[in-house]
Parts: sequence; structure tokens; C-alpha cells
Amino acid sequence: MRSPDAVEHRVLVVDDDRNLRKIIATNLELAGFTVASAADGREAFNVLERFHPDIVLLDLMMPYMDGYEVAQRIRRHPNPSVANVPIIILTAKSETEDKLRGFEAGADDYITKPFGPQELLARVRAKIRRVESDTSVSPLTRLPGNLAIEGELRRRLDAHEAFAVLYLDLDNFKAFNDVYGFTHGDEAIQLVARSAVDVMRRRGTESDFVGHIGGDDFIVVTQPDRAEEIAQEIVSEFDRDIRNLYSAKDLRTGYIETRDRRGALNRFPIMSLSIAIVMNDRGQMTTYAQIGETAAELKRYAKSIAGSVFVKDKRRL
Repeated sequence: MRSPDAVEHRVLVVDDDRNLRKIIATNLELAGFTVASAADGREAFNVLERFHPDIVLLDLMMPYMDGYEVAQRIRRHPNPSVANVPIIILTAKSETEDKLRGFEAGADDYITKPFGPQELLARVRAKIRRVESDTSVSPLTRLPGNLAIEGELRRRLDAHEAFAVLYLDLDNFKAFNDVYGFTHGDEAIQLVARSAVDVMRRRGTESDFVGHIGGDDFIVVTQPDRAEEIAQEIVSEFDRDIRNLYSAKDLRTGYIETRDRRGALNRFPIMSLSIAIVMNDRGQMTTYAQIGETAAELKRYAKSIAGSVFVKDKRRL
């Protein structure tokens, strides 16, 4: 019988012991989880990119790359949905020093070998439930939410870092949602997230950040000298892919029609993306609120321009 806690959840098991991998996978699958496995750290990253697990069970002692290094590399991954995946370390080491080193590497929990299947299942279920109830992570995009965004920006302000904030917002999203429905609306939101993450994977650095403010609003934090290049690539990728969400008829006409609250029929063009770039390259910003106010003002200006654009200091770039 499938457990309701496990439906749709994916687990990646990384361990060089083939028999143990099989035992763990069998127990998880019987409980209703979808399981993928890897024999070492190198294989784990290949699986991670295509499998998108909800949790990783990670052995410490492995050839080529030990579990500490694997955990560190996961946490530094440019794709936030990968970097934020929960990690439970599996190891025969029970010394406090080893556990602390695992937590410092990015682990969320620890199970000492040998362990029973009930303990394993309980830990996996508890960690997944905790993540799903965490309001700092968007359940739709699995990107860091408002609490994490505020923490990231406050940290950079306190450290007097030079940085740029890109505020992303969809144009004509409500009309699209009204015509195509919430499911397709979610797909549009996920497209913005995917466009931002894909570009940051190619052009960003380990210190860059992508967050989901909520709804169709997103934020990217990067280096000032890379901000315009990144904004341009996000806009280009979004404009290329957004057409896939429209019907052939609407693409031919170039707009959709829907009625407003007064019953009047209005036309709305294909969705576009507005990006406001807030620069803090010379310490202009000193508070989190100041960043938000500046971004909101620039976003209003960007949305007054037809089509996908990115603006900085009220200039279209």
C-alpha cells in the first residue's frame, strides 16, 4: 500500500555499497517513493541534474569524491532547486566531529549505520514534510522565498558588498490566467523561474542568487558588471519560450481577449517580461527597504514600455 506521505516524492540514494543501495531503494519504493541511485559523487551529479530529487541520502565514504565534498558542491550549485535539496548523510562514523563536519558541509540530518528501515523512512518523511511547510521556499518553483531573499540582501548590505538586483515581473499575466486557467498560469510562472535559473547557470557565479518573491515576481542578485548581460539573456530566453504556452490562433492574432470587471472586452498582447535593475555598485543602498522602493519605482517604469524590456535608472537598455 502506498503511503500518502510519499506520493510523487523522489529520493536520490548515493552510496558505493551496491547491496545497501538496493536495500534502501526497495524499502523506499515499497513506501511509495520514486528512487534513483548513484554509486559515487560523480555519478550523483549526473543523476541530480535530470532526476530533480526531493531529498538526497548521501554516504560519506566513497571513491573519487567523498560525501562531504558532494554536499558542499550541491550547496554551491547555481540551480537553486538543486542547491536547496535536503541532504541526509548515511555513515558508519558516529563521532561528534564527523557529524559536525557533515553539517558544516551542508547536511540537514544524519543517520548512523547500521539503521533500520523504519528509522530511515521516518527521517525521510519528516524532512520532506518540514521542507514543504517551510514558507521560505516556494512550493511551485522550489526557489528561495521572501525570508531567504531578505536575508540574502541584508547580508550583502551588512558586508558592504557591491551588487545588482534584478526584479522580474510578467506583463499581462492576469489576462493570460483568466483565459488559459491557473494551471497554464503556473506554467508561465515556472517558465520565468526556469529562464532565470538557466541563464544564471550559464552566466552567473557561485555567489549569485535567484529567489521567488511570489506570484509572477522574481529576484536575481548578481555582480553589477554582469547585470545587463544577464537581464538581456533572461528576456531573450523568455521571449523565445513563452509562445509555447499560447494557442496557434492567439499567436496568429498576437493577442488574447478577455472581459474586465465591467464586462468590457479587452485585448492583451502576448505576455512579456519587465526587469528593473537596481544597482548598488557604490554603496548607494543602505537598507533593505530602500532596495524594494527603488525596484518598485523602476518596475512601474519598465511596465509602461511595450514588450519585454530591462531598465536601469529609468533608461531602457
